[in-house]
Amino acid sequence: MARALTPLKIVSVLVGLLVVAGIVLYLVPSNDYLLLPDPAHPVAPLVRVQGGHDPKPPGAIYFVDVFERRASMFEKLFPSIHKGATLVPARLILPPGVSDQASHLADLREMTISQRVAAAVALRQLGYHVPARPSGVVVAALDSNSHAIGKLQPADVIVSVDGVSTPTIAGLRARLSKLKPGDRTTLRIRRGDRLLTIRVRTTADTVEPRRAIVGFAPEQAAEITLPIKVQIDAGNVGGPSAGLAFALEVMEELGRNVDRGYTVAATGQLNLDGSVSPIGGVRQKIYGVRAVHADVFLVPAAGDNAAVARRYAGNVRVIAVKTFPQALRALATLPLKR
Repeated sequence: MARALTPLKIVSVLVGLLVVAGIVLYLVPSNDYLLLPDPAHPVAPLVRVQGGHDPKPPGAIYFVDVFERRASMFEKLFPSIHKGATLVPARLILPPGVSDQASHLADLREMTISQRVAAAVALRQLGYHVPARPSGVVVAALDSNSHAIGKLQPADVIVSVDGVSTPTIAGLRARLSKLKPGDRTTLRIRRGDRLLTIRVRTTADTVEPRRAIVGFAPEQAAEITLPIKVQIDAGNVGGPSAGLAFALEVMEELGRNVDRGYTVAATGQLNLDGSVSPIGGVRQKIYGVRAVHADVFLVPAAGDNAAVARRYAGNVRVIAVKTFPQALRALATLPLKR
């Protein structure tokens, strides 16, 4: 004759089932991604400038990145188990039609571009002549309605349209203006070290329906000739958001006391004209800044970057900047820290 389970045994069985269910949910991947904080990193070990020297303490420049990985089903249900984490749909991390590997390679190409731009901006600020010749149009992000999905990738550089060179954004738009929405066009693109040719059907601009577009956010590419050698090695970290921090470090290594004795973290995409564009993952980045007990965090003034950073800043002073010169002026107003 079977014995009835005691209440204690029933509880034990239920707990065991819950543990097994939790383990299974933790092992099964979801369709969403987690953005996780990573402690800010000192820039000085990554930068070498001809004729420059590593700055001496006190003070240092830091850059901040974000861990991105696919969330498990358990993490999707309970993302708050990770402090500072944000759950986001995969479409916001992986561009349409782009694999994980291709997306990471695109991030690395963006990092390479940002390093070159950072060096150019910093050297120009120091009075060097830094020639920059337009060399094409960078695909910053693809529109979800673009017919180029699966053909173009972020960080691709479009160098010609229908056999006509398009070194500038204006030149690209002028060439596309000769087409009607729905027409097919041939794009010559540079992807890393490779030159590729793709055929794409245009679509209509949502603002000007008669205007043909490919459907992507453009940025200007340029061949930059640096007057002195600048080497920046961020390893396997990708993306353009460390540009502002890199430029500050180049100036530090050439003898400018930019940090004024403070631990200064910075994030922001630096453009060739010195403007600073907003970036993603600010909530995670401010946690990364707090982890190294930084005094100051420079963030882009555009968008909601500054508002988000200040919400989670704790004792960190958040300074919003629109341009690289403005960032330098803001730091110059801080009293020397000894």
